[in-house]
Amino acid sequence: MNEFDQKAQEWDAKPIRVERAHTVAERIKTAVPLSPYMTALEYGCGTGLVSFALQPELGHITLADSSIGMLTVLREKIAAGNIQNTCTAHNRLRYSAGMTPVQLDLITDPLPAERYQLIYTLLTLHHIPDTDKILRAFYQLLDHSGYLCVADLDKEDGTFHEDEFHGHLGFDRKELGARARQVGFQKINFSTVFHMRKDVNGTSKDFPIFLMVAQKS
Repeated sequence: MNEFDQKAQEWDAKPIRVERAHTVAERIKTAVPLSPYMTALEYGCGTGLVSFALQPELGHITLADSSIGMLTVLREKIAAGNIQNTCTAHNRLRYSAGMTPVQLDLITDPLPAERYQLIYTLLTLHHIPDTDKILRAFYQLLDHSGYLCVADLDKEDGTFHEDEFHGHLGFDRKELGARARQVGFQKINFSTVFHMRKDVNGTSKDFPIFLMVAQKS
């Protein structure tokens, strides 16, 4: 059992997590022309806080995480919300709606066959050691002109995580943008979307969270 399995049952109990997810979702709504005919992938979805906020604006959402505990809570929330997977026809095309949780690690598992018009993550990228590989996976999973939205930490000094941490200490925006551009993404924009405040050695410290929005060429 990993740390996220252990935290899953209480994850939504912290108001700051809910506020953070809803704020990021609202910024995605303003940055991307969402549509009920748009398929989406949330990677590192946790309990699905961002996706539940975006679900009324989108078609079908695949919610992917490697944590069984998080996915268990997510399935319970989907059932409690009576969110059904449906398929409808419009202008001779078929469109699906709903939410489907899947256990998936894009670093070690084969890429899914599905393709998406939108992929988004919240505080997931800094947990993945191979940034270039995950960006390439996102690029391959997007349809032409699809959007990638990454919300994560600005570069920090290592005090954001209280326990020993082996991922990235946030990201330099210019460097991350260059990596995304090298993969093939275009129209890359950054904005600050949230501020996390944590007590560090008795002092309140600010940790900004950015949103990178990029489009597949």
